[in-house]
Amino acid sequence: MQNPNRTIKPNSELGIIVLESCKELGQKINNSLIKRRMEMSEFSGTLKESYLISKNEVRFSNGEGKVVLNDSVRGKDIYVVCDIGNYSCTYEMFGFTNHKSPDDHFQDIKRVLSAIEGKARKITVIMPLLYASRQHRRRSRESLDCAIALQELERLGVKDIITFDVHDPTVQNAIPLISFDNIYPSQEIIKMFIHEEDLQIDKESMLVISPDTGAMDRAIYYSGVLGLDVGLFYKRRDHSKVIGGKNPIVQHEYMGREIEGKDVLIVDDMISSGESIFDIVDELKKRKARRIFVSATFALFAKGVKKFNKYYKDGLIDKVYSTNLTYIPEEARNSDWFREVDMSNLIGGIINNLNLDLSIGPLVHDTTYLDEIKMKKE
Repeated sequence: MQNPNRTIKPNSELGIIVLESCKELGQKINNSLIKRRMEMSEFSGTLKESYLISKNEVRFSNGEGKVVLNDSVRGKDIYVVCDIGNYSCTYEMFGFTNHKSPDDHFQDIKRVLSAIEGKARKITVIMPLLYASRQHRRRSRESLDCAIALQELERLGVKDIITFDVHDPTVQNAIPLISFDNIYPSQEIIKMFIHEEDLQIDKESMLVISPDTGAMDRAIYYSGVLGLDVGLFYKRRDHSKVIGGKNPIVQHEYMGREIEGKDVLIVDDMISSGESIFDIVDELKKRKARRIFVSATFALFAKGVKKFNKYYKDGLIDKVYSTNLTYIPEEARNSDWFREVDMSNLIGGIINNLNLDLSIGPLVHDTTYLDEIKMKKE
């Protein structure tokens, strides 16, 4: 709880630099921030029309790039927002159209930091999908991309990194001297899920399922908030073989309560190709599950949505809930089975509180609205 008698005052003027990859989300964050401050008496008469810093992202014909800031950032509290997963961004190079990779997006962040020239009071990078988060630890003679990237940001003057649902949060040990906030969007997803679905949410009617051991903590959180039991699928692999750089899965072993006749919510951090989800859905249907819902922080759809369409048409998947923290292809956004969870209001609140030197805990840990929604449905 914040101290109601405390005088709230911004640490400094606020500025948000939204890169091309996050244009839509960034505008929503700006709108949310303005709306929030319109309701705060501290900003009466001083409210800005926009907190967005004007900039140009330039590309030369040989593929090299630069960032030009059109507004002053001197002494400001700067927030740089970038979606490193947005593969829809393109640029021309030697007459060819190239799609930006995560490496390209991360380079753009560094270009912004270079353009700031150390003139900002404080720099926070908001990278919802953490760059190279799948390359977070070393098991053999391999690169350690995520740790190196975080250390680069620290050297370039970043004081705080805000990200969401990191594959392995212990990667923050690479930068022990700066702030690293790993936010979970679970509450926003649950809020929309309860609001939209006509469900009997109790232990006799529904289960939360973790598709593997790595997602178990997330599944336990969902089950705790919703008051449901949790089940787990364990991937039994053939360690004598390596296919596509991985040991092939032999069988999905299930541990948990009886599934037959129950609605199921599968929770995971990321949908990449979706194959793991399809395997679990098949296993659940073999065990006579009723309706199946999927929740994931990031929906990449790396192999398109054709198979999701088929599973929905065949009645195997009811809905997929995911956030707008990374790029979602229009084909998925417009599908009957997909529900997009808007995270802009939460991010706007986080930026507002940090600029006012207030805790972000009440924003990311408040579950009172969930109780209100459940009461209304009852």
